[in-house]
Amino acid sequence: MRKEKLKELEMIIEDFKTIKKEKLNKQARFIKGEAYDCTLNNGKTITREKIVKNGKDGSAAIILPVTSCNNVILTVEPRVFSKRTVGIGIPAGYIEEGEDAYVAALRELEEETGYVPNELISLGGFYQDMGCSSAYNQSFLATGCEKKKNQHLDKDEYVKYFDCTFDEALELIDIGYIEGCNAIITLGRAKKYIKKRG
Repeated sequence: MRKEKLKELEMIIEDFKTIKKEKLNKQARFIKGEAYDCTLNNGKTITREKIVKNGKDGSAAIILPVTSCNNVILTVEPRVFSKRTVGIGIPAGYIEEGEDAYVAALRELEEETGYVPNELISLGGFYQDMGCSSAYNQSFLATGCEKKKNQHLDKDEYVKYFDCTFDEALELIDIGYIEGCNAIITLGRAKKYIKKRG
């Protein structure tokens, strides 16, 4: 990783570090749990708990944007329950009820970065946590991305984006900067495709 790029990333991380966390004495509104008794085909019954996000399953579109200059766009945002309290990843967001994953990917990429792709390629899907969630995430590779709009973030959403080469993004996994499964899986799936095009 180029020293100047790592220094730029460290400055963004520093800006988003959590300096205080205070547990609130109120019921969580966004994330809830549901309990189920599940009867198996073999006649056994098991009890399982399921995470529900805002009344939905929490499925998301995960996007790896590649610019027309062949750099990738990473996102940096507060992830207050992680060790660093800041997450380095790629654009992602929830798929709204009735929304196609492809449409959600285009929307989330534009909202979080202002970039618009020439082409959006599906890299397949995966469950985020099969043990306690039905969230099924869809990965996409967005190529030929151009900055055409401003970010349009939700209230309480803070995202800065950071560009680097694809190889530098992979290096950020190896040196412990990118730790989220969504980004790691999507970068891994994109590797074969990007290497072919490169």
